[in-house]
Amino acid sequence: MATTRPDPIPVEASAVTRRRGLVEGRLLVLVAIIMSALTLRVAVTAFSPLAERIGGEIGFSATVIGVFGMIPAAMFALSGVLTPIMVRRMGLERTAMTAMLLAGGGMLIRAVVPNTGELLVFSALALAGMGIGNVVIPPLVKRYFSDRLAVISSLYITMVQLGTVIPAMIAVPVADGHGWRVSIGLWAALGFAAALPWIWVLRARRGHDLADTTALPAEAADSGRAWRSPLAWGMSAMFGMTSLITYAMFAWLPRILEDAGASDAFGGTMVGLFALVGLTAALTAPTLVARVRNPFPFVLAFAACFFVSFAGLLLAPMSVPLLWVVLLGLGPSTFPMALTLINMRTRTQRGSAVLSGFTQGVGYAVACSGPLLFGLLHTATGGWAIPFALLTVAVLVLLAGAWQACKPQMLEDTWN
Repeated sequence: MATTRPDPIPVEASAVTRRRGLVEGRLLVLVAIIMSALTLRVAVTAFSPLAERIGGEIGFSATVIGVFGMIPAAMFALSGVLTPIMVRRMGLERTAMTAMLLAGGGMLIRAVVPNTGELLVFSALALAGMGIGNVVIPPLVKRYFSDRLAVISSLYITMVQLGTVIPAMIAVPVADGHGWRVSIGLWAALGFAAALPWIWVLRARRGHDLADTTALPAEAADSGRAWRSPLAWGMSAMFGMTSLITYAMFAWLPRILEDAGASDAFGGTMVGLFALVGLTAALTAPTLVARVRNPFPFVLAFAACFFVSFAGLLLAPMSVPLLWVVLLGLGPSTFPMALTLINMRTRTQRGSAVLSGFTQGVGYAVACSGPLLFGLLHTATGGWAIPFALLTVAVLVLLAGAWQACKPQMLEDTWN
């Protein structure tokens, strides 16, 4: 007697059935999320400590260093627009796998190209893959670990921070021993390795990964409604200004310290410390956000860290550089707060995907100008006072956005 194959279960048709169907694959998905998170920043922090050295060999100016600093945020912004489209066509898991392959391929090819233009293009390709990963991971956490949001958010954000710290710490020593091409190219292996568990996840979910996209066309309409949500705009301001400051510092902190008399190795170490301090926030911020109704007082404390570090780096950068960099590293604690709020301020996986794409798309679109403007203002004035004034204004905008984002409300209630 012939049997008929049952239709796939819609994404949100039955929460109980959905949860039961995901139990078997949760450990594998967790491995995939962790490895992907480790990949999301390596193309940035492996490059910035070596920018002056690479420019001296290939031949590009300090202004071009600002352009390289701008590319991560620009590609992350573009990814905020493209990722929801990819998810509707390919599903979350297949999109994550594609992101890791793009990241690995871009990092590998940029390590062997001979000129500035090609280095820019393939850096952009690698960062596009990482940007897609940025957007797709929060809804993946929402899909598979809705019962453990704070714990899994802490874990994956910690992995992002480790992937930020380690390349910055070893970039100069590896370049001294093996050349800058090896130093920036070895991270391609991590991107390719991060694609492997997603391939296994897709094999385990064969027949369901694309079926899940049938429930997502409504996401396109929701994306348009997000533009009318004060919560979404607040999140974008909070996220965007944090990213603007962070990427400006990744690009220019070594130069600021070198102008004050430090070595390039010390500058690279301080970039690594800047990122390392963020590990504390990655471990604690998601739990803080999950336990309080309105986490805005924490934002005020982190803004104060920004203000003090800016003053120190401007007025006496080599007096107590470790203190200035530690305070500077505490300021972007608003970054893991914002990532956690994406899931805490939405009711569904679809809402999480919409808010993630909107927050990161709009936020990074604004943030991409940070490193370039910081560099242009330095070139125009010959000093660091006006560039730091730009970052001070960014902190004030961050506070205004966080005031709205931290209110205890849900995205779905604000776009009606």
